[in-house]
Amino acid sequence: MLGGEEKLAPEEIASLCQNACGPDANPQEQQHPYEAMLCCHRLHDSLLSSDSRFTAYRGILNWIIILLVLTHAHLFLENFIQHGFLIDLKKIMEHLTENNLNWPSFNLILAANVFAVTALLLEHSQEKGKLSSSHAHCLHLANLGLLMMVSALAILLHPTISTGGAFFTLWSYTVLGLKLYSYHETNRWYRQEEEKNESCSPKSADEHLTFKDLYYFLLAPTLCYQRDFPRSPKVRMSNLLHRLLEMVILIQIMVGIVQQWIEPIFQRSENSFSTMDFTMRVEHLVGLVAPTHFLWLLLFFLCHSYLNLCAEVLRFGDRHFYGDWWNASSLITLWRNWNIPFQKWGHRHMYTRLVEANVCPWQAELLVFLLSAVLCEYVIALPLHSCRMWIFLMMVFELLVTVFLGRYFTGNYGNGLVWLCLLLGPPLAVTMYFHDHYLAFVITTNSSSPHHHPQSGQ
Repeated sequence: MLGGEEKLAPEEIASLCQNACGPDANPQEQQHPYEAMLCCHRLHDSLLSSDSRFTAYRGILNWIIILLVLTHAHLFLENFIQHGFLIDLKKIMEHLTENNLNWPSFNLILAANVFAVTALLLEHSQEKGKLSSSHAHCLHLANLGLLMMVSALAILLHPTISTGGAFFTLWSYTVLGLKLYSYHETNRWYRQEEEKNESCSPKSADEHLTFKDLYYFLLAPTLCYQRDFPRSPKVRMSNLLHRLLEMVILIQIMVGIVQQWIEPIFQRSENSFSTMDFTMRVEHLVGLVAPTHFLWLLLFFLCHSYLNLCAEVLRFGDRHFYGDWWNASSLITLWRNWNIPFQKWGHRHMYTRLVEANVCPWQAELLVFLLSAVLCEYVIALPLHSCRMWIFLMMVFELLVTVFLGRYFTGNYGNGLVWLCLLLGPPLAVTMYFHDHYLAFVITTNSSSPHHHPQSGQ
């Protein structure tokens, strides 16, 4: 004892440090009163290093969100000071309303019922033995081909159909075509199963081959047919009103972004993207990246609200419309998760059938992907009367990026590549289509105006 304090030997100090600062040390199990004072260091990696396995970045995420909000608030304020308040619903109605109130797009959608009823009659005839399986299959394909041809020719040749009406019509006909193909093929599978199982009730098919069953499937938020869909117990009015409110708010925000942010960039253009010089093209694309991306995200949320609204009204139980595509570490994972209804249809009616026909799985996946790229190009380019293959080529380019760079970008780096492709990929190509359509619309409107003066550019 010296001065009332206990003197520790060097060996005892080392032992205390080892016990207090070891990797398995527990501060609550300290046996000596000097352990906490003698040793305050232990093995520990920096939190931001890759070896620390630290994942609590919520504070940094909040900081990024606040920084993005403040940055874009400045952009919106600068835009408002420079251009003023540009939101005008009359301009939106110009692209939706149709001349003389003939509503050709509405009439086309009503005419689509002819193809749906034809598919039902073909199934009835096949069920009663009036048509062979091969003949019915050919007639179904002819019905689907005529369906796609009628919609395309009507949009291309009808002069009074509006841009919005053309989009809605072509989207409706494309979805109807995918649904009717699933309706025909699935009923064929049911018949094959009933032929194998002779104990199956003969009334089961007649109970499902009805107008009620067909139109429930046509209105349901799915592309794949089955005879008994999962149903929710009841319609929840609170959820229904919530989805309606979401759709109204999202549409208003999207209109605001288009007219307040995107349209001023379009107005600065004098040439289409196909004739624009390289420097000006890059400048416009850089300016369109942010609003296009926000618009694409809002469109995703609008689809989420619309599909859930339809499911709630119809008590449709399977509401797995998308996966966690935002966490995708590769573009392949993104494509498999961002549109589950089409993914199910492609796997069920195309990929599986191709594999059964001895097509290599990777070739079958490639054909499904190319079909999705063709459909994306088709539903955007045709209503705008402009086919430049921008969307298709952009999706093929992303496929090449996945093939050649996918092995080098994994985990967080792969997720970063996915978001980069979303920023600079097909959504931007869609905006390029609308940019050229806007210029053509403005030129046509100005040239037909009686007060148009070519020298003033009005």
